[in-house]
Amino acid sequence: MWKRKLCLAASDSFGMSTSDQIKAFAQIGFDGFFTDWQKDLPIGDYVRTAKETGMIYQSIHAPFGHSADLWNEDEVKGKLALDELLACLEDCKRWEIPIMVTHAFIGFEDHTPTQIGLERFGQLVKAAEGSGVKIAFENTEGEEYLFALMDEFEGNASVGFCWDSGHEMCYNHSQDLLARLGNRLIATHLNDNLGIRDYSGKITWIDDLHLLPFDGIADWDYNVERLIKCGYDDILTFELTTTSKPGRHENDLYAKMEPMEYLTEAYKRACRIAAKFESMKRMG
Repeated sequence: MWKRKLCLAASDSFGMSTSDQIKAFAQIGFDGFFTDWQKDLPIGDYVRTAKETGMIYQSIHAPFGHSADLWNEDEVKGKLALDELLACLEDCKRWEIPIMVTHAFIGFEDHTPTQIGLERFGQLVKAAEGSGVKIAFENTEGEEYLFALMDEFEGNASVGFCWDSGHEMCYNHSQDLLARLGNRLIATHLNDNLGIRDYSGKITWIDDLHLLPFDGIADWDYNVERLIKCGYDDILTFELTTTSKPGRHENDLYAKMEPMEYLTEAYKRACRIAAKFESMKRMG
């Protein structure tokens, strides 16, 4: 896309290997991608495919299933969770991938950050310093943990913010996180959803739909305006899926599409947002 690089997250829902996804993204018009991380994944193969296709390996998404353990007083669980993130960071360093996106927390009941949690994340940040890799903390459920981390590492050049537009609507009750953290924004996860379904405002993981932009209730003029206001002028990265959450059917239509058809539609939606970005920048 002229003037605006566009990236897409690799996903198991797309029905092809990660390396084939990278090739497909490049063919369709995307400029880059990001992947998840697990021990023994062939990150080197993805790096080679990226070089062959001229794609940007924008970031790696760290595992998040044990994120709550980092805040737990249990030393064994805490160490295992930290060691997992450190191993992911080592792969980012080894393969020169500039951003590691990390969830601050997982869970819907606890809302109390702990000192031991800050200390464990401090070890991760210290390991990132001078490595060429930045830790981008992402907004998920439990924004109290995100705020605690961003306050703890205020001014640290190795720490930034990854804004997930969909998470803001369904996990953070649509509070304007860019107003608070936009000056530290280094990555985006752009996607759409239908907000919080429960009338009382209870948040659950099944509201996190990761729909194509413009298929949900997001106000993309508002989103783009806020990105511009906070001075973000980098890659626009999208995180999408064709898989519906349990008991829901919003993504079913995507699953019926051929992979290249769906990915092309994703690119068209991404281009609409990029064009909106450039138009609103010109308008000042």
